[in-house]
Amino acid sequence: MIYLSLKNLHVLFVVVSGSGFFIRGLWMLADSPRLNQRSVRIVPHIVDTLLLGSAIAMAVISAQYPGTQDWLTAKLIGLLVYIFCGMMALRRGKSKTTRGIFFAAALLAFAYIVSVALTRSPLGVFSW
Repeated sequence: MIYLSLKNLHVLFVVVSGSGFFIRGLWMLADSPRLNQRSVRIVPHIVDTLLLGSAIAMAVISAQYPGTQDWLTAKLIGLLVYIFCGMMALRRGKSKTTRGIFFAAALLAFAYIVSVALTRSPLGVFSW
């Protein structure tokens, strides 16, 4: 019962985190001043911390860890790619073109992570 509740919370945080990143990416492309609002800079860190916390709790409860489960290892690698591309897209990219390319790459990495979670295969959607 606890695991199922954690999983549902984790999925909720995935949706909130992914939606928030998508919106912030659109704001970045549009040069929106909303991107500089205090809440827009703080809330994603809170959501992502809860997302990671729920993932760690599920791993501990289920005794499934990256390095021992191929699909979890793939998710972790995908997460690192997503974080890197997201940072480049929203903060570190030198030009709007560069940020746009990294934004698209981050969205692809996010989609890959979700597909790996749904299929429990490192191939993600390509395993079907």
